[in-house]
Amino acid sequence: MKLIDKLLVIAGKKDFKIDDKISTGYILRMCWKYGWMMIRGKIFSFGRHNISNSVFVGKRVKTLEKRYLHMGNQCKLHDNVYVDALSRDGVRLGDRVILGRGTRIECTGSLKYVGKGVMIGNDTTFGNDCFFGAAGGIKIGNDVVAGQFIRFHSENHNYEDMDTLIKDQGVNHKGIIVGDNCWIGSGVVF
Repeated sequence: MKLIDKLLVIAGKKDFKIDDKISTGYILRMCWKYGWMMIRGKIFSFGRHNISNSVFVGKRVKTLEKRYLHMGNQCKLHDNVYVDALSRDGVRLGDRVILGRGTRIECTGSLKYVGKGVMIGNDTTFGNDCFFGAAGGIKIGNDVVAGQFIRFHSENHNYEDMDTLIKDQGVNHKGIIVGDNCWIGSGVVF
């Protein structure tokens, strides 16, 4: 069995075929990267019952209110992910959820009231630089594939009274729900 085949078995991809154009050096660089992500994940989850000990964490990942963050097995937070999990329902990432580089989750928009939070189902992947404004709640199903630069804004300003400034009319929280097995193209705004 070749080294690459052994590495694929360890990664849980036993029957996976790699394109012939991909060099062994490239594969080893990816193994190095994910090895460090695994080590950072062990440190990140240490002593936390709400975070699996088999998560992968990139460089410069920042979390606020980690007690409200729940992460399933083999989740990946790539470099520069930011999660402010302060919310009523917290941030719940199912098994094998991937958040691409530079993705931000912000659950509470103001100190007036705590936001609802985010739930992302199993085997769901988001590309780089996505934004989750989750004050009104965001629920994403299982097996969702999503591109880069996607934005969710689940809080909206009220504007019905033409005699009152918008900033003085408050906000509403209707939430956003995306079902299972959806594809979300790059740049979509909810």
